[in-house]
Parts: sequence; C-alpha cells; structure tokens
Amino acid sequence: MSSITHRIATLFRMKANKALDKAEDPREVLDYSYAQQQEMLQKVRRGVADVATSRKRIELQINQLRQSSGKLEGQAQQALAAGREDLAREALTRRTAVATQLTDLQAQQSTLQAEEEKLTLASQRLQTKVDTFRTSKETIKARYTAAEAQTRITEAVTGIGEELGDVGMAMQRAQDKTEQLQARAGALDELLASGALEDATLPAGRDDIQAELERVTAGQDVDKELARMKAQPPPAVEGGRAGQGPPDQETTS
Repeated sequence: MSSITHRIATLFRMKANKALDKAEDPREVLDYSYAQQQEMLQKVRRGVADVATSRKRIELQINQLRQSSGKLEGQAQQALAAGREDLAREALTRRTAVATQLTDLQAQQSTLQAEEEKLTLASQRLQTKVDTFRTSKETIKARYTAAEAQTRITEAVTGIGEELGDVGMAMQRAQDKTEQLQARAGALDELLASGALEDATLPAGRDDIQAELERVTAGQDVDKELARMKAQPPPAVEGGRAGQGPPDQETTS
C-alpha cells in the first residue's frame, strides 16, 4: 500500500512540476532572485550599522570613563594636599573601579570593531555578487526574450504554433470533408448514369418501358429526318451539271 501511495505522490509531483515549468517565466524568477539578494544585502548593511552604533556608544562610554578617571585622580591629589588621606583613598578606590570598567569596555570595543570590519567585508563581497548577478540577469533576460520572439516567429512561419496549428487542423478537416463530398458526388453520378439509381427530378411513373418507348420514338424521328434529306436534290456544283449526282458506284464497278 505504501508503494502505491509513493507512486501516486511521485506522479502528482511530476504533474505539478510540469505545470509549474510551463507556467514559470524565467525572467520573473530572475527578478525575484535579484530582489531576494537585494533584501539580504540590506539586512547585512543594517547589521553593519547596528554594530557600528554599538561600537560608537561604547567609545562614548570609554571617553566618559577616562574623563571620570582623570577627575578622580585630581580629586585624590587635592585631598592629599588638604590632609584628607581618607578622601584621597576613596577617590583612588573609585578610580580603580573606573579603570576596570574601562578595560572591559575597551575589550568590547575591540570585539565590535573586528565584527564591524568582518560584516563590512561581507557586505562588500555580497554587493559585488549582487552586481554580478544583476548583470547576468539582464543578459539572460535579453537572451530569453530574443529566443522567445524567434521561436514565435519560427512557429508562425512554419505553422507549428498552437494557434496556427489549430488553424491548420481546421483547414485540413475542411479539405478532407470537401474531398469526401466530391468523391460522394462522383459516385452518385456514376450510379445514376448506370441506372442503379433513379433521377428523382424526372416525372413520377417513369419506368423502363417508358424509357424504351422514348428511345424508339427518337429513332423514328431520326429516320424521318434522314429520308427527308435524301429526297431533296443535291446542291449545284460549279463546272458540273446541275442535278447530276456522283456516278453509281455499283455501275462503275
């Protein structure tokens, strides 16, 4: 059962892929891929900007701590000058804590600086790839458009396109029907001439006897016309005797 299910699923995937391939326009796919790469590039640039912002914030904190450290050192010196060693000791203690914070922030600054440089390099490389893809994309789109136009022209000339193919099939069907009707008409004419079929346009009641009588009557009319022509005198001929016909062949012989 699982094997049948697998075959059915494979068949559906094949049908879906075939339909997708037929409906898919490579130019739209290329434009979509380019848009995706542009979006990825924007994300990388935003990442670089975020890291640079964090690094800048830490730099500001470092500068503030340095100023605080310098101020505490000055306060310690002033406290000693005033005979307040306890205050000087407190100022130096705070200065030590500031120095610790300053060291941590400097380490974070170095990490962020390295991360920023890495992301900047990645952004530059990605920009190069996107630019290269855009050039290739436009070239491929132009070639595809030209090939598509050439294919349509060739299909129109050869008549193998879907639309012209339907027209060609319609013309072929019309020609086949015309030839079939011509053949049928010829066959009917032959059957009518041979007497196998009757002419429906002739008067009703016509049969073979009537046709025979008409043929006999037609023969008698011909005999009468021939006898009339024989009874008429022959036409006069110049240089000869009028009314003299040609010599009797039986007498001559």
